[in-house]
Amino acid sequence: MSDELRARIAASEVGGVMVFRPNISTPGQLAALVTALREAAPREAGRGDQPLLVSIDQEGGPVQRLRAPATEWPPMLAVGAAGDPARTTALGRALGEELAAVGVNWDFAPVLDVHTNPDNPVIGSRAFGASPDVAARHALAFWRGLRGAGLVGCGKHYPGHGDTRTDSHFDLPVVAHDADRLRRVELAPFAAAAQAGLEAFMTAHVLYPALDPDRPATLSRRIATDLLRGELGFRGVLVSDDLGMKAVADRYPIEELAVGAIEAGVDHLLVREPVERQRAAFEAIVRAAEARSDIRARVEESAARVSALKAACSVPLPAPAAMLPSLLGTPAHKALAASFARVDAGPAARSPAAD
Repeated sequence: MSDELRARIAASEVGGVMVFRPNISTPGQLAALVTALREAAPREAGRGDQPLLVSIDQEGGPVQRLRAPATEWPPMLAVGAAGDPARTTALGRALGEELAAVGVNWDFAPVLDVHTNPDNPVIGSRAFGASPDVAARHALAFWRGLRGAGLVGCGKHYPGHGDTRTDSHFDLPVVAHDADRLRRVELAPFAAAAQAGLEAFMTAHVLYPALDPDRPATLSRRIATDLLRGELGFRGVLVSDDLGMKAVADRYPIEELAVGAIEAGVDHLLVREPVERQRAAFEAIVRAAEARSDIRARVEESAARVSALKAACSVPLPAPAAMLPSLLGTPAHKALAASFARVDAGPAARSPAAD
């Protein structure tokens, strides 16, 4: 961790960090990094504020950042196909326990997308099933396992990325279904998750003309506020997918993206490096909040939601390095992972989402 990042965390300019594969060499190294990050946050440095959110994409299958010697988990399509929500919960709990061992307190999982397009280049076997019912039942079972390990989860990618033909890392996908189909299929798992109390959703950088013909979901108030909170009754934190993905980054400057997402109803922004891009997003929000009372009100609303999310985390600091071999990749966890049938990870395994 750089001194610059430490200072930004201590000043509460950064409310969370996200761990990717290049940040991980060994479990002990990751635990030391997470300890340093979390100890830089005001509360955990003894100054009375709230903990740092340390997040990761640990879904299983093609998208899992923490790998061997930790347990390597099967694709969630295989987990849903087993048809046993109790086993799905056990897997979510075991996966969460291994993340908790290294101090990670927020998993960007489960996937709530429905696997309706076998040629989808980015979702595929990341989804729990090809029907809304299976996708919702097993995603929520997985989430309950995470909660049992003390983590908070994040359902993605709202309002549904399962039937796209384009990877939003590279271009803007369009889902052209009518509103009735979207409510019956794509939106149904998110509606179930909202009612169940899942703490966070992540937006899709996807255009849904039947819902908003002009703006992708991340920048659409119709989708991110009117539909999500007014119709589905979601009360948690809405997180943007990475604002550096080409679906949006090639169409809008970062300043417009940051303010536009907040204005639409997004509460928590993901902005990968370079640091200059992160600072530009932060400063654009500050300027907009100073100039416009409606943006200031949105920022305060989002801050309250993020504070509640932080309060829901109950993961302690990482276990001592000497204990990690007994907590990661245990025989019981490996046996559980191996008990699910193999499925083809498909095109999603070759998407940047898997990197």
